This record gives sequence, structure tokens and C-alpha cells, in this order.
Amino acid sequence: MEETSLAARLYRSQKLIRRAEEEIARIYPTDKIKSPVHLSIGQEAAAAGVCEALQPEDIVSITYRGHAGYIAKGAPLKKMFAELFGKSLGCAAGKGGSMHLVSMQDGVLGASAVVGTTIPVAAGVALALKQRQEKRVVVCFLGDGATEEGVFCETINFAVLKRLPILFVCENNGFAIHSPLSKRWSTLDLLSRVKTFGLSCHDVPDGNPFVVYQEAAKAVMDIRRGGVPGFLNVAVYRWKQHVGPGEDFHVGYRDQAEYKRWVKRDPIELVGKTLSEKTRNVIDNEVEEKIAAAIKFAEDAPWPNQLETFSQVYA
Repeated sequence: MEETSLAARLYRSQKLIRRAEEEIARIYPTDKIKSPVHLSIGQEAAAAGVCEALQPEDIVSITYRGHAGYIAKGAPLKKMFAELFGKSLGCAAGKGGSMHLVSMQDGVLGASAVVGTTIPVAAGVALALKQRQEKRVVVCFLGDGATEEGVFCETINFAVLKRLPILFVCENNGFAIHSPLSKRWSTLDLLSRVKTFGLSCHDVPDGNPFVVYQEAAKAVMDIRRGGVPGFLNVAVYRWKQHVGPGEDFHVGYRDQAEYKRWVKRDPIELVGKTLSEKTRNVIDNEVEEKIAAAIKFAEDAPWPNQLETFSQVYA
């Protein structure tokens, strides 16, 4: 049936991410959300396409712009909203907020607010899976800015040396906060640099969610069969400011013409137009009901007990 086709699944995943983040943007000014938020509106294809290629038992490592990866992997939306609201029923008991989402039972490793720090952690998990001889794969999401951290080169080198079951996915939106690639990289060809480490490299230069899925599925299958670790570069574009729900064209690091070019290639509409109006309406209604239930859950959830402040901490 059309409702269970690849297109329908990609549409549902992307639509849930988009609408969840639009609601976060709507709620944020009320101060109900207790942490900064980094939205991935416009970038949904990367998380949706990659996670569609995974098995439920596979693992993803997300960044602080991690709502999309968390949702696409199937982690509980209710617990995500409760976490943003700072409630005790949140996925990190209300302590972490937007930048520290986690759901180990759903294969979502804990995120970090520090750029690049989850990269070696993901490789460590992949090493553990290999030592246990498990046929699971780890996906490590990272931004283009994280490839400039020293730990990135160290980790991909180690991953190839140990032939770890890991796929590195660069959600390449072209900016490190406000700095464009042209001002940071002497050459814009990221894959030519990565290839020298011996990774199997894949590229989706237009962010097409169908191609993201195809390339991710190909890479994951090869890794699962014992091949070298993979690297997938997905060109995406965030429609909102670096942090927060607003616009930032006044800052001057990008222009509206570039934004409009990407909006015309909206990954959700690209997939949606392959579906019937009936199927889209069914999915849209399901998404709205799920989001409304998640927000209500977050609003009704209790605040953490003060004693919780002292639990699950190092010192």
C-alpha cells in the first residue's frame, strides 16, 4: 500500500520532524522550553533518509542539533518535549534539555553541546559492538564544522584501522555558526580529504531524501558485511538561525536568495508530491495528533524533585 511505501515513510519521518520543530519555534518565546534550541528545519532529509536505512537495533549518535536524528530513529516524542520543558519525565529527566537528548533503549546515544565530542564516543560504541561480534551498525551524525576538530581525523583514522562498523554522516549545511565554508576551507571538496583515510565515501550534493536513503542503505549494507567504515556527505540547508527559532539574514553571513533556492527544493515537498493527496492527509493528521499528544504530555508532566539534582552526577 502507498501508506507503507518508502516515499510514505520518508514523508512521515520528515513531516514529524518539521512539525515538531515548528511547534518548538512557536512555543519557545513563552519560556516553557527551558533550554536553547538548535532547529534543523530544512535539513530533515539527512536524518530521515539515513535512519530509514537502519534496523531498530542499530545505534545513532546525534549532535546538539539533534531533534531530527532522535525523532527519525523512533525515540519517544513525548519524552523529547518533556525534556525541552525541563520535566522529570523527559528523556534525560529534565536535566539536559534540547542539546542532550538520549534514548538508549531506542539506540540514540546521548548528545553533547560541545562540537565534535560525540564522534569518538560513537567510534567507541562501534568498537564495543565489533568486540562483541554483534551485527549492529553505528551512525555518527556530525556537522561540517565538526570535521575541523582534531578528534575527527583521529577518529576516522582509528575507525578504518580497526575496521569498525560505523557510518559517519556529515549534515553539511555550509556554516559553522556564521562562518561559511569558503572562509574556513582552502578546498571545498570534503570527500577528497576524507578518502585519504580509506573510508568508503558517498555524496548527496542536492540533499534529495531518496538519494540519501539509497546511499545510506548501500553504505550500511557494506559495513554490515564487514566492509570499511563509511562517510556520507549530505548537502542540506538550515532555514532558521544557528540557535533559536528566528531569522538571521540581518547578520549578513547569508542572503535570502540562497535561502529561497533551498526552500524551492524543500525535501518534504519533494517526497510529498510522489504521494496521493489522500495519503498525505492521513499522514499529516497522524503527525498533528502525535505532536499535540506530546506537548500535552510535557505540559502535564511533573517537575523534577529537588533531590534529583544530586542523582546521576559525577560529583
